[in-house]
Amino acid sequence: MKYSKATNYALHTMLFLVAAAPDKPVGVQQLAERQHVSPTYLSKILTKLVKAGLIESASGANGGYRLKRAKENISFLDIIHAIEGTASLFDCTLNHSSECLIQREMVEAERRMEEYLQSRKISELAAQITVAF
Repeated sequence: MKYSKATNYALHTMLFLVAAAPDKPVGVQQLAERQHVSPTYLSKILTKLVKAGLIESASGANGGYRLKRAKENISFLDIIHAIEGTASLFDCTLNHSSECLIQREMVEAERRMEEYLQSRKISELAAQITVAF
């Protein structure tokens, strides 16, 4: 399984925003430069994070993006779902009944992974940062 590059950028962006001053918005240009990605591409990712209620945008000369939710309440799964959506990773293509053994195993594996990702908060990583962004 593989997550998209957008998810990678979203996770790193959120880590940066969690580590930054909570009340000071960070501009898209600064966020893009940190990750060596185009501001246009990152803006699309930021829009998804805004729609998911994880961050908010502030307009104006000193505008940018900042956390909308408390950093302690933002999980890896929240960020992944904002970018990738919530559809199941595995979809049995055969016309089995709901008792498909393969489907049952894959759903359980995904449930366990999501449980772990939900338990891991992005703020836990920010507390481990030793080098300033």
